[in-house]
Amino acid sequence: MESDHVRRVRSFNRTVTQRIGAIEDFLGRGRPLGESRLLYEIGRDGIEIRRLRARLGLDSGYASRLVRSLERQGLVEGRPGAADARVRRLALTRKGRREVDELDRRSDAFARALLAPLTAEQRDRLIAAMAQVEQLMRAAAVRIEAEPAGSADARWCLERYFGELADRFTAGFDPRRGISAGAAELTPPAGVFVIARLDGAPVGCGALKVKDNGIGEIKRMWVAPAARGLGTGRRVLISLEAHARAAGLCSLRLETNRTLTEAQALYRGCGYREVAAFNDEPYAHHWFEKKLL
Repeated sequence: MESDHVRRVRSFNRTVTQRIGAIEDFLGRGRPLGESRLLYEIGRDGIEIRRLRARLGLDSGYASRLVRSLERQGLVEGRPGAADARVRRLALTRKGRREVDELDRRSDAFARALLAPLTAEQRDRLIAAMAQVEQLMRAAAVRIEAEPAGSADARWCLERYFGELADRFTAGFDPRRGISAGAAELTPPAGVFVIARLDGAPVGCGALKVKDNGIGEIKRMWVAPAARGLGTGRRVLISLEAHARAAGLCSLRLETNRTLTEAQALYRGCGYREVAAFNDEPYAHHWFEKKLL
């Protein structure tokens, strides 16, 4: 099955490359496609260089060469970050904005040329298929890694997680009232904290807290609205289960609020069964457990 999947992916790549292989010449007027990608990603709002590299998956050397080329052409300029002068930020010049306007015009023309030979039904099918492929490609681009629970991105995720709970819970939410899950408790060997990233930006998190008797607790499960529907929450949970098995744990527990119906569906779909309350978490209405061995 895996070899058949690989064959189909390669066939798809060849078809797409053959059909739109001229996109570089069509859009870039001889400009390398890498430069055009950078211009699009810098956009009219600008972007930090480190975020640009992460979003496009570029190594620092290649990204620096592309940026220097665009600077020599007068299309972009580097500026110190507003919050931190050590962080370099890229912005389009007036000439760069005109170039992006032209790229937009050519992109629209190319899309119309691609659709023109098709019937109305075929266009609808192609657009629907493109939307599905784009979603799945975004899902494949999500990366999940363990990271210190006190890192800047971890704090960013937790702030938004707590804010969402405060909005959704009928009585609000105060993390100081709940059972603790501080950075020290989520640092190996006491636990682990994982972050999901898409295009280099954090879009989700989850944590494992190691208890006695081979038991672990799943905590801080959250996915940003922009990354929902990509299977990110399931992958975060699977990652935490892998960490739990590596730590020799035999079962996992978690609790959740009744308003978080999507979380309950995720846990049930991943093999967690509802059990009697095993703690006095004030915001919990449902308790779940899963045997790992």
